[in-house]
Amino acid sequence: MVLILKMVLIKAFFFFFSCLAPDQGEVTMQAFLKGTSISTKSLLTKDRGVAATAGSSGENKKAKPVPWVEKYRPKCVDEVAFQEEVVAVLKKSLEGADLPNLLFYGPPGTGKTSTILAAARELFGPELFRLRVLELNASDERGIQVVREKVKNFAQLTVSGSRSDGKPCPPFKIVILDEADSMTSAAQAALRRTMEKESKTTRFCLICNYVSRIIEPLTSRCSKFRFKPLSDKIQQQRLLDIAEKENVKISDEGIAYLVKVSEGDLRKAITFLQSATRLTGGKEITERVITDIAGDLIDEGHAATQFVSQLHDVVVENNLSDKQKSIITEKLAEVDKCLADGADEHLQLISLCATVMQQLSQNC
Repeated sequence: MVLILKMVLIKAFFFFFSCLAPDQGEVTMQAFLKGTSISTKSLLTKDRGVAATAGSSGENKKAKPVPWVEKYRPKCVDEVAFQEEVVAVLKKSLEGADLPNLLFYGPPGTGKTSTILAAARELFGPELFRLRVLELNASDERGIQVVREKVKNFAQLTVSGSRSDGKPCPPFKIVILDEADSMTSAAQAALRRTMEKESKTTRFCLICNYVSRIIEPLTSRCSKFRFKPLSDKIQQQRLLDIAEKENVKISDEGIAYLVKVSEGDLRKAITFLQSATRLTGGKEITERVITDIAGDLIDEGHAATQFVSQLHDVVVENNLSDKQKSIITEKLAEVDKCLADGADEHLQLISLCATVMQQLSQNC
């Protein structure tokens, strides 16, 4: 009977040791067989040491690379560049923890999306930002079904909670509709009613490039702000600041040409700068490198809109009569509008070249 009891106890001990970590089980088993005791305190201390080592190794891991456009996106309203009127109005609204329905329009890369995201972060703080902000961009569906379901359901949700830092938190949510000019007329009409019914709990911010494509009932319900293309001086300051932080060497001619090809689009300029840095591999970025990245000819696969823009500069600076310039620039505007609406690039360029050749032939 005593022998059976000993065997049962030994099996129980073996089962207990097998449940421990391999190194702990081996050490404890050896101590048991030798008749010595191991305190649980030492085991706990070892566990904590292992956990601390794992935590420190996790902290030492390199952070994932982030595009510079996102890395240097403004974190607060004060960091938004060259939009003084918009910043002044938003700062007044933030002081009172209130915000009207907004309509931001202007060329791409001027800070429209960054401005409203920065304002939302200042209003709600990092904790409530994800719960209080719904952002729909150009990659999302923009039909009437999305407005009736996703936008309407989010707008009807009640808001609760307060900021942990003690700052006042507004009792509303924000719906950001980026590229709103791509929404159908039916979707915009459905959004009008939602803006009226949920005005107490939801604010809307519409972002577009062409305000003429937004229906009048929506524009009349929003405070409109036009974002200007960034000046060359502001772009140079931002690009030089990024180059300094990223230890990038770039010549004066390179930075000037980078500002020129970006045409007031800071997002494009930062993207070109990052691409040039990867291409040169730490060497100095020159004007030639920017030219290789930005491209000057459409036969290299570049967009037709870029060709139209560059041709406009050539026409204005060329020694043509005022009548010839006016006819060609009018055609350029027509082609640019057709390209923006999705027309065939090849056919539009043929039509443009025919007009240019017709006007140039008059000088022969």
